[in-house]
Amino acid sequence: MKQLTLSYAPYSHFHVAAALLCEDGTVYTGCNIENASYSATNCAERTAFFKAVSEGKRTFSCIVIAGGRDGKTVEYCPPCGVCRQVMREFCDPSKFQVVLARSLEDYKVFLLEELLPESFGPETL
Repeated sequence: MKQLTLSYAPYSHFHVAAALLCEDGTVYTGCNIENASYSATNCAERTAFFKAVSEGKRTFSCIVIAGGRDGKTVEYCPPCGVCRQVMREFCDPSKFQVVLARSLEDYKVFLLEELLPESFGPETL
């Protein structure tokens, strides 16, 4: 993913890229953007979601995530808990797919509900 090279990770050196597929076929990409204060860092997945939502998109099919130290995708790169919760806000956990990719040929596919069981969503309120 080109987004790996756009990642800003001067502290962790862990570069992450994401591609979010909307139900209408539009794709939004994102990369992680670190900050010296750490808590102001934004993950690639949230960057993609926030770009899409800011453009009026609200329905999503899947997200592909790749990442690794110094941009090398040696291991699968699962989303952090905060990103899983953002996905849950906008996606049906029984349908939304999360694809963890090391290459075009080497990837794993999960449903969001597998990665975030017993989740808290909008219908809980």
